[in-house]
Amino acid sequence: MGKKKFDGKKCFITGAASGIGKATAIEMAKHGSVLFLTDIDAPGLEETVAFIKKAGGKVEAWRAFNITDMNEVKKFTEEILRSHGPMDIVMNIAGTSVWGRVEQLQLRHWKKMVDINLMGPIHVIECLMPAMVRGGKGGRLVNVSSAAGIVALPLHAAYSAAKFGLRGLSEVLRYDLRGQGIGVSVVCPGAVKTPLIGTAEIVGVDREHPAARKFIRLFERMAVTPEQVARSIIRGMRKDKFIITTSFDIRLLYFVKNKFHFIYRIVMFVMNRMMTRILAKAGLES
Repeated sequence: MGKKKFDGKKCFITGAASGIGKATAIEMAKHGSVLFLTDIDAPGLEETVAFIKKAGGKVEAWRAFNITDMNEVKKFTEEILRSHGPMDIVMNIAGTSVWGRVEQLQLRHWKKMVDINLMGPIHVIECLMPAMVRGGKGGRLVNVSSAAGIVALPLHAAYSAAKFGLRGLSEVLRYDLRGQGIGVSVVCPGAVKTPLIGTAEIVGVDREHPAARKFIRLFERMAVTPEQVARSIIRGMRKDKFIITTSFDIRLLYFVKNKFHFIYRIVMFVMNRMMTRILAKAGLES
């Protein structure tokens, strides 16, 4: 299917100020979608909107707020539903990350991951999906999880708690919504070159330490661009894929997990030891 599949479709996107959210909003605008955008970063969101409009895309409504605030999500979504009717595509892309060993993590870290990465999408789903169901015209729900939502990446316990949850929620909705003609996709990126690389918290680690900087540079070399992820998402939607991966390394690791679990276990033990050793030099075990 070509670009016409999304032409004129009403598309709601969170996290549109930067990274994957911004790249996906721009790509969907190129495909003719009518956009409804949000992000916590007001200046960044305005830049995205201005860029899309200058390029000839259509952004019907946008507002900056925190998706962890159900009242704010409800106010914005009620306004756009009154004015424009049900969305055709809902994309939960906003998210953040915290890494750390369990003895370093505190309640605030766990709560932050669940509030933003799981409850945020749930707020959007509660506010927008019933109208899509009642509309009776089908549609698409896209939730951006992570590679940490399908495999056991080292030091990702708090992050994975939310991202595995989002993957599980998506899997249930895949079947629950099928009868209404609504497709569900869950996106599981690996390393991506987004501002999150510079802002993600690694608990107990001095990010300026040479060992930490070396690890971050390694992560960046493995990373794909947000634009590559956006194109992968759109290809996946066209093909009605459930799990959308965005890089070969994660596809391979997920395949090994499902087909050769013993090898997967060895790989994960090795990865964990390597990452722990690297970050220990930067203060993780101090």
